[in-house]
Amino acid sequence: MKKPQFLIPLLLFFIFNNSVLGQNKSKTINAFSDRVFNGKEYLPLGDLKWKFKTEGKIFSSPISQNNTVYIGSEDGFLYAVDEKSGKENWKFKTNGAIHSSPSISGNIIYFGSFDGFYYAVNSQTGKEIWKFKTGGEHWLGEIGMWGFKPANQYMEDLWSFYLSSPIVYQNGKTAIVLFGSSDGNFYAVDAKTGNLKWKFKTDGPVHGTPVIDKNKIYIGGWDAVLYALNAETGKEIWHFTLGTQTGFKGIQSSVAVSDGKVLFGARDPHFFALDSETGKLIWKYDAENSWILSSAVVKDNTVYVGTSDTYALLALDLKTGKEKYRLKTNGYVYSSPAIAGNTIYFGDFTGNFFALNLLSSGKEFNSVSTENRKQFASATLKNDLLDFGYTAQNEDLTFYDNNKKVMDQFYRLGPIVSSPFVNSNTIYFGSADGFLYAYNLQKGK
Repeated sequence: MKKPQFLIPLLLFFIFNNSVLGQNKSKTINAFSDRVFNGKEYLPLGDLKWKFKTEGKIFSSPISQNNTVYIGSEDGFLYAVDEKSGKENWKFKTNGAIHSSPSISGNIIYFGSFDGFYYAVNSQTGKEIWKFKTGGEHWLGEIGMWGFKPANQYMEDLWSFYLSSPIVYQNGKTAIVLFGSSDGNFYAVDAKTGNLKWKFKTDGPVHGTPVIDKNKIYIGGWDAVLYALNAETGKEIWHFTLGTQTGFKGIQSSVAVSDGKVLFGARDPHFFALDSETGKLIWKYDAENSWILSSAVVKDNTVYVGTSDTYALLALDLKTGKEKYRLKTNGYVYSSPAIAGNTIYFGDFTGNFFALNLLSSGKEFNSVSTENRKQFASATLKNDLLDFGYTAQNEDLTFYDNNKKVMDQFYRLGPIVSSPFVNSNTIYFGSADGFLYAYNLQKGK
């Protein structure tokens, strides 16, 4: 991000189960567990199958089960959409924006809302089973954030708007739902009843999404600390503290765990590999002043993750952290990628969605665009690239409200910060234009 006299921050994303040709490994479906789907060869994007309109921006990531796609919207509804037709099956209303991605275990879908509740809903009927009240969910903000003017104005962090997405941990006959909260706690509640089992206190809001590997929970938050907790008790095993310079702290992504390494990015701005047993640093990648809010995915000893200001999908060596190659896009990459066969899928903040052949070292790919991008790109982008200063025109970016105006212009493009889900030769993703998109995948390429 540009950091001359004043900080010009960027929008963040920190933020699967049934696959293209088969089933995923986990019984529980969530957007941040295992984003490697079954498939063969290169599966580029085909034609649009359908698109489903909500009445708010979509930052939530879709999941699919039993021929139904589920996704949350800023309009406060969780939607259940028929996979074949794109028609609404049901919708569930909350009293706040749904920026949490849903998780499914059995016939129960779990998600959080800015109304301060985490919900369990019947995935077939849309009827509420239970809801759990946190200490309150809220945007990050402060007076005079990052030196913006006027100094006495309360300012919300325009680039931090995600809630923690719940995951389900099953051990024998018992199951707990795990999620973080703006109140600074990390919660474990009974999956059937919603009763509190335990909670772990951090020193800041927890908007990241947990990942479980070998009975360890990995979770990061706005205190700039990554925690490894015992999944049964919630007791800390180890923690790793990042740099804490003003405006550049906090973990919004989920980790990936592979080959004994815990892999994640942050606002730091670096990408880290830690020893999963000890929490000690193995290597870190300098992200060239880019925040990394995309959650990484690993395949064939290569780590794939998106960046902000360098507008790239990176391919890093799992053992050393050395960059193998990058695919340059048109804007910030906050969408967490998914892989099917030899193809990796992800979106950028200008409303482009990409399918890259992993065997081509960044050279073979195709892409599609949101309808909003086609309409507003020429008036918003500079040479088809996102440029904060260009879009601001002559506005004084030392003022917070002018930064907000630029973000509103960017939103007209239909940015894709939702992460994709692949099922039955179809890929699903949400956009800030309010649409859930379904694209067919081409076979045998």
